[in-house]
Amino acid sequence: MKLKNRQDLLVVLTVAVVVLAVAVNFIFPPIVGWWSDRQKQIADLRGKVKDGNRMIKREPTLHSQWDDMRNNALPASMPDAEQKFLKAMDGWSRDSGAEITSIMPQWKNDATNYLTLACRVETAGDLNDLSKFIYDIEKGPMMVRLDSVELSSHDNNGQQMTLGVEINGLALLRNDKK
Repeated sequence: MKLKNRQDLLVVLTVAVVVLAVAVNFIFPPIVGWWSDRQKQIADLRGKVKDGNRMIKREPTLHSQWDDMRNNALPASMPDAEQKFLKAMDGWSRDSGAEITSIMPQWKNDATNYLTLACRVETAGDLNDLSKFIYDIEKGPMMVRLDSVELSSHDNNGQQMTLGVEINGLALLRNDKK
C-alpha cells in the first residue's frame, strides 16, 4: 500500500507542476498584459478628464480670447480685408515714421474656413523708425504675423536703411453652423 500512496503523490505532484507551468507560461502573461494595458488606459483617461476639467474652468477666458481673435481678424470679404490691412499699414507707417516704398498683397486659400493675405512690404527709414514699425505690427490687435524680416543699410553710417517684411494676415470665414 505504501507504494501506491507514493505513486499517487508523484502523479499529483506531476499534475500540479504541469498545471503550474501552463498557468505561468500561458495564462498569467496575457492577464498581466491585459491588466497593464488597462492601467495605462485608466491613467490616460484620468489625464484627459483632468485636462477637460481645466478647460472647463478656463472656458470664459478661452471664449474671450477667441472672440478677440475673431473681432481682430481681417474681414471675410477680400476687398474689405485688403482695405483694412492697407489702412492699418498706413497707420503703422505714419506712427513710426517709416516710409512705405512698396506693398505687394497676395491672397492664399489654404483651407475652407480661413483665407490668408500674404503681403511683401518694403519700407525705408532710420533704425528707430523701422524698429518702431515692426513693434507696431507685432503689438497691434490685428491678426497678422511677421514671417520674415530683412534689414539693409544704404549708407556707410547706417542712417538710411531699408526694411523688407513678409506679413500674413488672417481672414476667418464665418460658419454659422453650431
